[in-house]
Amino acid sequence: MTYSQQPPAYTPPPQPGAPLAPPPPANRNVLALIALIVAVVGFIFACIPGALIVGWVLLPIAFVLSLVSLFLKGRGKGLGIAGLIISIVGTIVAFVVFFAVVAASFNDAFSDDTVVIEESTGAAEAPAEEHAEAEDAAGEAGSRDNPVAVGATIASEDWTVVINSVNADGNAVVAEANQFNDTAPAGSHYEIVNYTVTYTGEDSSIAAEVGVDMVTSAGNVINSYDTIVSLNDSISLDELFNGASATGSAAFAVPDGETALVRVRPGILADDVFVKP
Repeated sequence: MTYSQQPPAYTPPPQPGAPLAPPPPANRNVLALIALIVAVVGFIFACIPGALIVGWVLLPIAFVLSLVSLFLKGRGKGLGIAGLIISIVGTIVAFVVFFAVVAASFNDAFSDDTVVIEESTGAAEAPAEEHAEAEDAAGEAGSRDNPVAVGATIASEDWTVVINSVNADGNAVVAEANQFNDTAPAGSHYEIVNYTVTYTGEDSSIAAEVGVDMVTSAGNVINSYDTIVSLNDSISLDELFNGASATGSAAFAVPDGETALVRVRPGILADDVFVKP
């Protein structure tokens, strides 16, 4: 028995100028594209403190979508990898911004940065206009560039501090106070700062909350505990109630040939005020 074979169907060749058949659709990774878009938007919001929470929500979503897109077979991986990287970097940025916001909020809530300075009336005051011009040129009063004079009253919410005097030749004072005091290190000398602290807060506190040190012209900070020195009138850990005062001195080993400013911090979280001897 024979079977007749049918000839293959004839397909005419394309005529000149006829439109070509459309190419097969591209194999795109739509999920990776969505992940990339979400990651970019989340990264932008992560950089804005007021909209930080939006970044916290979008970035993990972008991270998960990027991972899933990488496991899809036969799909492009480039967009997924880009979304994954941006989501990770955005999360790191979000952490940095978050901690910066928290630190700023903590500082605003607990920092006693309201420090009032009253210049001593012992010397003749310059006209108000000249004083304002000089302050604008040198910086805010009490800064390192524009220190206040000895005798100025430095007040915060809890403390009032007055630098009474600075003795630039204090070696003899240190030697006479205690025979076991350390001599000034080679190439340096002692300077004695006498000051008064008054507690104006509630209940009581210790005078050691007020910080007094010296900053040299080279920018080095000198503390009284850098050398072992005990003076006859050290303030130490005196406890003071509201309105009570304590007066005492501290010794600082200042390098020879350098000038030094007194730096006062009227409270643990208060701003620094510089005083020129």
